[in-house]
Amino acid sequence: MTLVLIAALLYVAAAALLVRQLAQGSEARAWLAPALLGVLLHAAHHGRDWQLAGGADLHFFAALSLVGLGMALLTALYGAGGRMQALGVVVFPVAAAALLGDAFTPRMATPVSDWQMQLHAWSALLAYATLAIAALLAVMLWLQERALRKRDYHRWLRALPPLTELESLLFRTIAAGFALLPATLLTGALFVDDMFAQHLAHKSLFSVLSWLAFGALLLGHWRRGWRGTTAVRWTLVAMALLVLAFFGSKFVLELVLQRA
Repeated sequence: MTLVLIAALLYVAAAALLVRQLAQGSEARAWLAPALLGVLLHAAHHGRDWQLAGGADLHFFAALSLVGLGMALLTALYGAGGRMQALGVVVFPVAAAALLGDAFTPRMATPVSDWQMQLHAWSALLAYATLAIAALLAVMLWLQERALRKRDYHRWLRALPPLTELESLLFRTIAAGFALLPATLLTGALFVDDMFAQHLAHKSLFSVLSWLAFGALLLGHWRRGWRGTTAVRWTLVAMALLVLAFFGSKFVLELVLQRA
């Protein structure tokens, strides 16, 4: 548990340093070291758990924690490149909360998945982490547009890149997640024996709908110039479908119905 607490404190410290840096308008990156160390300790926590379990155990809270880990890593990489450091103010505390939830929440015994299902789960978690970052970027884009329309120039606006750059980063992130989702759908179709018996039909349906929604957004942006509020709405709806697909189904099966 010491490892978990240190990692969570490092995430919180990174977020606090970011808040101070953004308030001062500084370009320093003192937050990066605790953020990266927090990511490493977060990953070490899961590595230790998998060693004890004899393989990757992807129950609800572990999956949530792994998505938080992916988001924290992507945020650190974005920030190290000088882009969207403000994401860390939200992402790092979320990653800390997800890690603590995995470490301190009682869990039911779940069987360790074979390599085929682990491949499916890993591709899903990577896609979800990428698209969750896209959803946060969409919210920031909406807040920035709203503030600019009202001529309400808060200090936090200086922490964000120009509107066009933020929008470009949003669509590139969506495109990356959109490219990752077919791997999830394909491995699910290949390796799941009976979707209805394993209660996965609704998961597949929501995943396909989310992929189509993201695809429609990218197509609309390319062909019709969709952007701004339209892009934000499509992104959040598609992300909501994706959350229902994976975490909604796992929540019901594992926490409500108590089925591994």
